[in-house]
Amino acid sequence: MLYIKLVLAVLLSLACTANVSAAGLQKSSGTTKKIKAQTQTAPATTPATDASASGTTKKPSPQNQTPPPAVDLQIPETKKITVPAGPVLIDQIVAVVNNDAITRYELEDRLSIVERQLNKQGTALPAIDMLKKQLLERMITEMLQVQFAKETGIRIDDIQLDKTLQRIAKENKFSSLAEFRAQLEKENVDFKKFREEIRGEIIYARLREREVDSKLVISEGEVDNYLNNQAKQLGNGEEFHLAHILILVPEQASADKIQTTRQRADQALAQLRDGAEFAQVAAGFSDAKDALEGGNLGWRSADRTPAIFLEVLRKMAPGETSPVFRSPNGFHILKLLEKRNKENSVVITQTEVRHILIKTSELVPEHEAKSRLLVIKQRIEKGADFTKQAKLYSEDGSAAKGGDLGWISPGDTVPEFEAAMNQLEIGQMSGAVQSPFGWHLIQVLERRNTDVSVKEKKKQARMAIRADKSDAAYQDWLRQLRDGATIEYRLEPAL
Repeated sequence: MLYIKLVLAVLLSLACTANVSAAGLQKSSGTTKKIKAQTQTAPATTPATDASASGTTKKPSPQNQTPPPAVDLQIPETKKITVPAGPVLIDQIVAVVNNDAITRYELEDRLSIVERQLNKQGTALPAIDMLKKQLLERMITEMLQVQFAKETGIRIDDIQLDKTLQRIAKENKFSSLAEFRAQLEKENVDFKKFREEIRGEIIYARLREREVDSKLVISEGEVDNYLNNQAKQLGNGEEFHLAHILILVPEQASADKIQTTRQRADQALAQLRDGAEFAQVAAGFSDAKDALEGGNLGWRSADRTPAIFLEVLRKMAPGETSPVFRSPNGFHILKLLEKRNKENSVVITQTEVRHILIKTSELVPEHEAKSRLLVIKQRIEKGADFTKQAKLYSEDGSAAKGGDLGWISPGDTVPEFEAAMNQLEIGQMSGAVQSPFGWHLIQVLERRNTDVSVKEKKKQARMAIRADKSDAAYQDWLRQLRDGATIEYRLEPAL
């Protein structure tokens, strides 16, 4: 209405060729001002109708003109706006990783999450500048892995992500994903960000399996040497509750770089000697994945503890912190939190099982892989031979043996596979079971309880060697990934 009144006033004034002036300005209320516009009429000239006939020009009488009505305009009262004297910082790029950027907002957001996490754990915060640098390095490593995954065809769709979240909710004793989400939001956790963090964790796990774990080779000689060393160094059944700080040494590092890294490890140890909490120092210094969990490795049996760690642990009592020591990965500091003796398990339940695997890829999405597997299942249910179907269609290394995996012990397979397998009766066939490798069709053939034999000990030793080798190989692979990347730090001094 205000706009229409303004246009009308202008048109009236033009039609009458009048000069409009403000007659007065009065406040009509606490929030508006009232302008009463009045028109002042002036003689208007018109061309002569017949100059030659009359010799004079007739002018219209002012008394015959009708002045335009007064127009009341309601104009909102303007409010005073304070403008900053200088520029206002909205966001900044703190690092460029190949063609992608990490912003200060993203870094600060991650920092706030970690601060809440450490406070919840009761861990004292390390120096903020140091923590920011640790987080930035971690974000760079994560971004490099996501970039590599996209380039090599690893995708995690929403269906698989939701199933993983449902499993996490179940493991945390929630009856539904909705209940789990409500609890997270109650703790001020952004669920959308949490989803993307879990998506990233799945991507990192798949990358590690494909690029590192699948390429590991463990010889019988390594297994025998491992068992011999275990017998010499520590008695059977010993377990250690450990915390750990790792300061990585870059591949092909110069003598100066190695010395700088050693000094950083010595600085961490000095803080521990001065009474700082181990979890606080780990969060500020450690390059290990568990740094923000205080470097806690949990309970480790002797046969699952690296030999170089065991050599140090032999000289330590519970509650003690080790000196700095070197491994091929870098410099380490251990804390022996607790120690206990545990009787070796004498009997375990083993399952004889076979399966058919259809892998997912950029060319074979999740839904297509699942559909193909369900078609195979229908064939078997109608009488087709499982072994023949596995040889024809399974994409696992066991395909040549008809999908036969032999006798499986607890912990031999990924959690999703083992959980589905354990729910099956002898002879029963599963539905489509999803794991990080793809979609499985599982059939249990037999179960047995068996004593832990020399063969089983060798298997456990092989698993421990694989875990140790995997950690070292994974760190080496990440270093190579960084070495091949273009990384530019924009605001390092400000961090």
